[in-house]
Amino acid sequence: QVQLVESGGGFVQAGGSLRLSCAASRSILSINIVGWYRQAPGKQRELVATVTSGGTTNYADSVKGRFTISRDNAKNTVYLQMTSQKPEDTAVYYCYANLFLYVYWGQGTQVTVSS
Repeated sequence: QVQLVESGGGFVQAGGSLRLSCAASRSILSINIVGWYRQAPGKQRELVATVTSGGTTNYADSVKGRFTISRDNAKNTVYLQMTSQKPEDTAVYYCYANLFLYVYWGQGTQVTVSS
């Protein structure tokens, strides 16, 4: 099992930056895939970015070149650096972990981008 706790959401103007953090209750190197999904009002939850235990990253086309996923193995923490933000980035962002085919979610953190 793994517990995930997000932090770092908030309000930002278009073009601004925010960094989200996700602290895991176990070594992130032991987790097959960790990353971020988001869900906007009235829409389905969608992938934002993930990183495998081997370091391979994957990004949604809508955030490529603007968002960066990284991890601090010593702190068991995954980050999502968001830059050049757009109003359409407004959503609840969820930390995600895939551990031996079981999926775990954090509680979510709200990100609001004003135009």
